[in-house]
Amino acid sequence: MKINGKDARALWFEKGAIKFIDQRKLPYKLEYYIAKNVDECAFAIKDMVVRGAPAIGATAVYGMVLGINDVKKTVETLRKTRPTAYDLFYAIDYMKEKIKDGVDPLKAANNYVEDIIDRCRKIGEHGAPLIKDGMKILTHCNAGALATVDWGTALAPFRIAHKIGKKFFVFADETRPRCQGLLTDWELEQEGIPHAVIADNAAGYFMKNGEIDLVITGADRIAKNGDFANKIGTYEKAVLARENDIPFYVAAPVSTFDKSIKSGDEIIIEERGREELAVVNNYKIMPEYTKIRNPAFDITPHKYVKGYITERGVFEKPSF
Repeated sequence: MKINGKDARALWFEKGAIKFIDQRKLPYKLEYYIAKNVDECAFAIKDMVVRGAPAIGATAVYGMVLGINDVKKTVETLRKTRPTAYDLFYAIDYMKEKIKDGVDPLKAANNYVEDIIDRCRKIGEHGAPLIKDGMKILTHCNAGALATVDWGTALAPFRIAHKIGKKFFVFADETRPRCQGLLTDWELEQEGIPHAVIADNAAGYFMKNGEIDLVITGADRIAKNGDFANKIGTYEKAVLARENDIPFYVAAPVSTFDKSIKSGDEIIIEERGREELAVVNNYKIMPEYTKIRNPAFDITPHKYVKGYITERGVFEKPSF
């Protein structure tokens, strides 16, 4: 990831603490949050200082380092932070196994993070051939370096394609209620990739008018049959893509695939607080009497997916 032309990461471990780009402040301010203990690490995940399944997994492995003196309590604390993203649980289980085997915790955590970064780079390499010159591509939420430490999942193919000189344009859904499309906007602006932010409910307009050729999103958990959870609104985009004969791809590392569940029906969907809808930039846009439901994710059935872009290649149905 580039920030003001310099290489950067969404999070890293330094001097006994986890340091994060505070994603709650972007794109208006570039500030950092420092977690010096397990509770502060858990807060970073819960309050979405850090977000995106792979980045949450990276946070969890470093959280296990901070809580190495009481592994059982640390595991309990971290597992309760967010229920949907599978990488969180994958990362915790990885660290439990490494600690059991006597591996140095920080070394194990660093290896995990470097491996995730490498996997995301490979996702980009496998996904870039799907992008042709002149294409207009839609993505939803933010599945870039901010969500994965570096490179991204859905954004990794964009980065590789741009690096090798392909000319294309990206539409980034605004992604209410937290407007995470603005994080994609910020990343693409840093990389110099042509793009525009659109309202979530404008995607169908652009699809119907022939202005979108391809859709690539990330995922937070993928079931054994290929159903997947992603930021709320993803299901709508998949249905619209099918209706308009636009290929829809999901980009994710193997750590996001949960083979223990057969279908998306078994994925727990997190519901978050009303403030995310009712308050924007500290300004109330809804009265107190307004009742709100705020699911953070939805489930997209595998029948809408053209293929899965992974570090091991692109798998199209029915080979998945």
